[in-house]
Amino acid sequence: MAHAKKQPTLYLPHGGGPCFFMDWTMGPRDTWTKTADWLKSIDASLPERPKALLVVSAHWETDVPTVTTSGAPKLLYDYYGFPPHTYELTWPAPGSPELASRVRALLDARGIATKGDDARGFDHGVFVPLKVAFPDANIPTVQLSLQRRLDPAEHVAMGRALAPLRDEGVLIVGSGMSYHNMRGFMTGRGHEDSLRFDAWLADTMTKPPKEREQSLIDWQRAPSARESHPREEHLIPLMVAAGAAGDDPASRVFHDEPMNTAVSAFRFGA
Repeated sequence: MAHAKKQPTLYLPHGGGPCFFMDWTMGPRDTWTKTADWLKSIDASLPERPKALLVVSAHWETDVPTVTTSGAPKLLYDYYGFPPHTYELTWPAPGSPELASRVRALLDARGIATKGDDARGFDHGVFVPLKVAFPDANIPTVQLSLQRRLDPAEHVAMGRALAPLRDEGVLIVGSGMSYHNMRGFMTGRGHEDSLRFDAWLADTMTKPPKEREQSLIDWQRAPSARESHPREEHLIPLMVAAGAAGDDPASRVFHDEPMNTAVSAFRFGA
């Protein structure tokens, strides 16, 4: 993976289940159209096509950071109650045992114990948004789990350890939702909380890198923090992306209000 242009890191919203591939019935049909359009724009926005993708999804938690090691990962249709055809979606991106080994070596070098999993497939936090962003499914992809403790500082440290991958042409992607309160989604009452928390996130991204990191680690002090994330698994992938950013600047690169809630994406680096 030498002689590659340095990749940014991303934190993206992966939507609701297989939302981009069905007629949405829980609100206007175009609820997720803007998100899909932004996901489609990612590839062309990068300095060059990534040599590989490393994705940290909200939907895989383990005691020890674990990577997919299969050369041909299957898909996990880990959503419920959606139309039958959404359980037949395909996204046959190859895995990369080589990248999985590199990820483990980088984490191990920082004293972060790791595991490999050759049976685990890609969950919908991986294949749903990436089927939109990279529909050809021809970029080797590895998924990295969250640590079940969901400690933000630990995940920032994971990101720092993985930063060298960016110079090797690997795009590091945190896949979650910047607002994730199911009651707020379903009742439409999350609007004000989501706006307050989203504004805090956007402001945090303008801070100097070290201050930005510390603010993210202390995210529970933010306005409407727990109202926006009763459980923080959809926010924690952001910590990995931020840690891998190092001293690079960050910005909010997408914003919309699907299901009457504010949702944003963030990019670190060029």
